[in-house]
Amino acid sequence: MTAGALLVCLLVAQDPYQRARELMEAAAARQREAVHAAVESALARQRAAVQAQVRSATQQPHSFFTTPWSEPLVAAPAIADAAPACEPVPEEQLGPLVEEIAQREGLTPDLLRAMIEKESSRLPCAVSPKGAQGLMQLMPPTAAELGVEDPFDPAENVAAGARLLRRLLARYGGDLALALGAYNAGPAWIDAFGALPPFRETLDYVSAILGTLRRARSEPRPPR
Repeated sequence: MTAGALLVCLLVAQDPYQRARELMEAAAARQREAVHAAVESALARQRAAVQAQVRSATQQPHSFFTTPWSEPLVAAPAIADAAPACEPVPEEQLGPLVEEIAQREGLTPDLLRAMIEKESSRLPCAVSPKGAQGLMQLMPPTAAELGVEDPFDPAENVAAGARLLRRLLARYGGDLALALGAYNAGPAWIDAFGALPPFRETLDYVSAILGTLRRARSEPRPPR
């Protein structure tokens, strides 16, 4: 036996559990890789479920007002569960306000109504656990950037939220799903993924509003 072979035998004899540890570490590494792959697969399926709604719209001409969206996944509340300190804005006040702002910003009243209902349940005093405020749940830095002096004033809040949505629609080429996703999660996440991010809250938010618009279009309109 050569000196080198003898040295290897001595090293193995000194640590009889070395091979067992190596096998265990390799198995743990394979397990981590399998878990990572499973998570990535689940996220991909989740993104695809919502993106399928967007792709289906390419089957016929449409604007972002007339796309036939599927039912919402889950209509999760956007505000805290505590009892509100105010009443919902009455329809006789909200209706004309939404109509005026929607016309000014080139949006539809149904879209603004769906967002207001989802964001705040029409409560002008609503504050989310993250600090978003008012009917369209503006974060304080966003409200300040949009020139809002009183985020709890219905007219100021809805006007600023509509301006923000219009900017996002222009940024994403009129893609309402992406614009809504950016409104909820922030443009940085849309830009990072190149699509709706794999966040359950954002996917639910987008799907709920698109589903509300689809149902609104299917309901008969009262004669004027």
